[in-house]
Amino acid sequence: MNMYQDYLKEIEFRKLQGLQPKPVDAAELLSEIIAQIKDVNNEYRAESLNFFIYNVLPGTTSAAEVKAKFLKEIILGESVVEEITPASAFEQLSHMKGGPSIKVLLDLVIDGNDIAIAQEAAKVLKTQVFLYEADLERLEGAYKQGCPISKDIIESYANAEFFTKLPELEEKIDVVTYIAGVGDISTDLLSPGGDAHSRSDRELHGQCLFEHNKDMQNELLALKEKHPDKRVMLIAEKGTMGVGSSRMSGVNNVALWTGVKASPYVPFINIAPVIAGTNGISPIFLTTVGVTGGIGLDLKNWVKQKDADGKTIVDEDGEPVLKQEYSVETGTVLTINTKTKKLYNGDKELKDISAAFTPQKMEFMKAGGSYAVVFGKKVQTFACKALGIDVPQVYAASKEISVDGQGLTAVEKIFNKNAVGTTPGKTLHSGSDVRVEVNIVGSQDTTGLMTSQELEMMAATVISPIVDAGYQSGCHTASVWDDKSKANIPRLMKFMNDFGLITGRDPKGKYHAMTDVIHKVLNDLAVDDWDVIIGGDSHTRMSKGVAFGADSGTVALALATGEATMPIPESVKVTFKGDMRSFMDFRDVVHATQQQMLKQFGGENVFQGRIIEVHLGTLEADQAFTFTDWTAEMKAKASICISEDETLIESLEIAKGRIQIMIDKGMDNDKQVLQGLINKANKRIAEIKSGENPALRPDANAKYHAEVVIDLDEIAEPMIADPDVNNEDVSKRYTHDTIRPLSFYGGTKKVDLGFVGSCMVHKGDMQILAQMLKNIEEQQGKVEFKAPLVVAPPTYNIVDELKAEGDWEVLAKYSGFEFDDNAPKGSARTKYENMMYLERPGCNLCMGNQEKAEPGDTVMATSTRLFQGRVVKDSGEKKGESLLSSTPVVVLSTILGRTPTMEEYEAAVDGIVLTKFKPSTKQLVK
Repeated sequence: MNMYQDYLKEIEFRKLQGLQPKPVDAAELLSEIIAQIKDVNNEYRAESLNFFIYNVLPGTTSAAEVKAKFLKEIILGESVVEEITPASAFEQLSHMKGGPSIKVLLDLVIDGNDIAIAQEAAKVLKTQVFLYEADLERLEGAYKQGCPISKDIIESYANAEFFTKLPELEEKIDVVTYIAGVGDISTDLLSPGGDAHSRSDRELHGQCLFEHNKDMQNELLALKEKHPDKRVMLIAEKGTMGVGSSRMSGVNNVALWTGVKASPYVPFINIAPVIAGTNGISPIFLTTVGVTGGIGLDLKNWVKQKDADGKTIVDEDGEPVLKQEYSVETGTVLTINTKTKKLYNGDKELKDISAAFTPQKMEFMKAGGSYAVVFGKKVQTFACKALGIDVPQVYAASKEISVDGQGLTAVEKIFNKNAVGTTPGKTLHSGSDVRVEVNIVGSQDTTGLMTSQELEMMAATVISPIVDAGYQSGCHTASVWDDKSKANIPRLMKFMNDFGLITGRDPKGKYHAMTDVIHKVLNDLAVDDWDVIIGGDSHTRMSKGVAFGADSGTVALALATGEATMPIPESVKVTFKGDMRSFMDFRDVVHATQQQMLKQFGGENVFQGRIIEVHLGTLEADQAFTFTDWTAEMKAKASICISEDETLIESLEIAKGRIQIMIDKGMDNDKQVLQGLINKANKRIAEIKSGENPALRPDANAKYHAEVVIDLDEIAEPMIADPDVNNEDVSKRYTHDTIRPLSFYGGTKKVDLGFVGSCMVHKGDMQILAQMLKNIEEQQGKVEFKAPLVVAPPTYNIVDELKAEGDWEVLAKYSGFEFDDNAPKGSARTKYENMMYLERPGCNLCMGNQEKAEPGDTVMATSTRLFQGRVVKDSGEKKGESLLSSTPVVVLSTILGRTPTMEEYEAAVDGIVLTKFKPSTKQLVK
């Protein structure tokens, strides 16, 4: 009984934290619990019954297998438990989400001799959707052998009765509002990066909602107590909800506090949260809301004022003037009408919310989440094929929009090529709902444990054969190899490796642990410009193909099924004109794109929720990724890089070389997934060279939501994204839209720490850093840091190449710390000295879950994150701020301990080629 006693000790420990017993997921523990149930005199029998019935994780956990087998024994009368009748056993099986429970039900239908039991099992099976090929083949086999109950089940599946017999949505949903923040709300508020280690323990992780702000949590509880018959709607006032990350754990936390219990037999899993924002929901976060069958509203309760000519009225600072159309202050009771698709305050209509209640989204709500709909369609299709009939129109018809004579944007072309189940021969344009096959899937380590849980709960055991490659990273926990990482990461790597992914760490320890930043790895694994990529991070935005950042659940679904479902987004075309000054970095082009776009469109972000089709032409994959990566901060849904043929070939050759290095390290698996990618890249290169299939181009007559032309001549000095932490209008703080020239700071703004790293840098940035240090030593006689400089190369490949070429030796010469994989850090830094730190490849400060700057610091970083508390927390005396800029600006700011002047900057980069970017002179359209 050792495991049970250990479980009791853990329960007592959790009580001190205000937590309930952790759900049981281990077969050994549940076996002990069952033994105690069978022993009618056991002192732990009553609580063991409670644990067995109400506290076991479903799906393919080892505990679920043990539970399903014991329930089968009870149904067959082989075990008798007074408190669990056969009817109760069937009820529990119906909530176990597939895997072992489906096997038991099929056993009872197909192999059993008791017709009454078989019929009861069939009733449960008809409600289930999480069936895989082996389950369906077994059912079909029994049907072909004349089993009448199997036929009955298949006929039920063909009519999708598992969906049609579900209760319809309530016509009226009363909600009470809660303003979670003013301005854009990062998912860090809902699930802080520093609590990433606890995400798979849903109840424990729930304590971090609102960044552990107990006052806000208590306000929320008081609101629920005051309005027990209403659902709480979390709101981002004057901002967008859920920027920064997909963060399934954020939606899980909101659902845990405000949602609906998914099953009486599964603890701490809630669904159907209601979330809103004045400026809507971030696209990737909205997808996550759909996973749980939740509601996401674009309130538009603050509206930009227009003049007589329809132009946006701005104030003296050039900011749009807003007018409140209606109030949603905390405690306001509103009604969502799912039939009229309107939002009401009493009888007064406030807003048309039909965008939140498309037929597809309403199906997610009815089914309890998007997974059930995806699997339901799959099961229905199987059943109809087995019966030899057409698929009845049960689910909402996919929206197919086709405009005669209109060309295709790049994303429309990719979706048309990879579409599944659309009308044959029909060309689809933006707005169409499409199922697409997915080529590359990436899982990162702070959400990976949740992804593995999702895979278990949807009873998946192996990666879909139509996925070219899946990759599990170790980058988000690379900085500190602490006890939490040691407990979580090896377990995650083994699960994913067994599932069929290439893993950054080898569970068998045969190759060196690779903590490479996931986006950089996926950028190499995407070896076709027609690829569709899904990754468990908002910065899954490759420079080849189209990539979508996604929540852990959508990643799990893509791994299990090889598919993703979404509307084809509209596109915004970005082109360039003019010439770059020699002392400008490509990062300055990236920031200037955002600045010039906002200026051209009167402060309206035309990128939000759309595809940015950027015509970079001559820029190879690494630098092009710097642009596509940043599009997450532009609030775009995704981005596509349009390249010249020669440039794409060069990028694919670079990718091949890096994949070969992974193979040489021993990272390929038995199916030779990585070798398959090299073969695919060779095929694509041959197609381009022969002219058979040139690099992806949009059609000349494609239709765009908007077209933005960036004038490189206007970029006269480095550009900095400023969190503007002291702006009087709190809604203007911590956005990525405040882009300022270096001269704004007058060479006087104190910088407390610099960070060169994250996915926004590449090998060229490390080379620039080395050359700058040599320049400064030559000009000043020595290199002296007046502020700490943290350097985290994104990949080991870069480190190896720098070592081979001599640049790493330069960096090591000027550093005060160099990472050592034989003795990784066991705890995070809390203080920094004025020197350079050469840290292990990975996310480091950008993630904010392990390392952070000192509270109140002003940080100058190459990172992507400037949200409050992400890279640096506030102190009692000063707000922490994370300014984002190019590598040269960061480096010089740490040498000086302040922002440089233009004269100082130009001297420091003298003779250094920062970028070779220039607009393409070729027609990048078809």
